[in-house]
This record gives sequence, C-alpha cells and structure tokens, in this order.
Amino acid sequence: MLFVQMSGFPGSGKSTLSRQIAKRTGAVIVDHDIVKSSLLTSFEEIPIEKKLAGKIAYNVDWSLVEFHLSQGQNVVLDSPCLYQEMVERGIGLSKKYNAAYKYVECYLNDYQEINNRLQSRNRMVSQIEKASSEEIFKFTIENSKKPDEGSYIIVNTKDPLESYIDRVIDFIME
Repeated sequence: MLFVQMSGFPGSGKSTLSRQIAKRTGAVIVDHDIVKSSLLTSFEEIPIEKKLAGKIAYNVDWSLVEFHLSQGQNVVLDSPCLYQEMVERGIGLSKKYNAAYKYVECYLNDYQEINNRLQSRNRMVSQIEKASSEEIFKFTIENSKKPDEGSYIIVNTKDPLESYIDRVIDFIME
C-alpha cells in the first residue's frame, strides 16, 4: 500500500502529476481544492472565511486519506504541503496503516510561468488567480516542508510531464 503526499506552489503541476500517479498506480486522489471549493460554495448564503474553510477542508482531507488507507487503497493527497504538521500527519498515517510514504514536490522556480499557469487554468473558487508577490512566491517555494524521515523527490515541473513521470513512478514504487 502507498501514500503519496504532494507538495508545491499552486500552479506548479501537482494536480496534473497526481492524476498520472493515480492512473498508473490505481490510487485514490484526495484533492484539497475540490474539498475547499465545495465548502466555499456550500456557504454562499452564509459566507465563510477562506482561512476557516481551508482548515475545515484539511480536516476533511485527512479523514478521507485515513478512510481510504484503512480500506487498503493507495492514496495521493493533492495539496500544497506548507506546514510541518502535514508531513508528520502523513508519515503517522502511513505508519498506522503500513503504507509506504512517498513525498513528491512539484518545483517550479519561475514566477512568470506560475502566474501564466494560474491565470490560464479553469480555476475553482478556492484557487488563487495569481501569486500575490514575487517575494511571497520565493519565500513559499524556498520553505516547503519536507520529511526528515521517509523518501522524497523533487521534480522540476517546468519540463514536460513526459520527461519526469517515469522517474516519479519508479520512485514511488521502489
């Protein structure tokens, strides 16, 4: 059994790569943007603060990850991994359910390309339209949280998916 925790700045290619990983491994994808967007649209009549929606969405995400792991399914968590607690929780659930823990970071150190991707995609209500500033963008990608234990890989997602997908699959299946 396998648990893949995705990481990377919004627009870096996490969802595209997650779909390919799921297709090749039979994994279930838990997509943070879908959960958070659903919460935000559910509360249209009574607006909910985005930060609160994000916190609730992470709780739902982790409940779904745990449920699917408990059923013996491979899982991919498609979410930026911005907090050390997320890495620790992923490792903890992997140990609890005897799943191999794999961390995959989509790295794209190009502020203009990130903004091009963010502005040209079909955006869900929870997703940002553009990186707020180059300074925040640089800080975020330089301070991504990685596991102290377990395996991780960083892929340059400026390159075409075909140039790194086999390497990612080999990594998560080892």
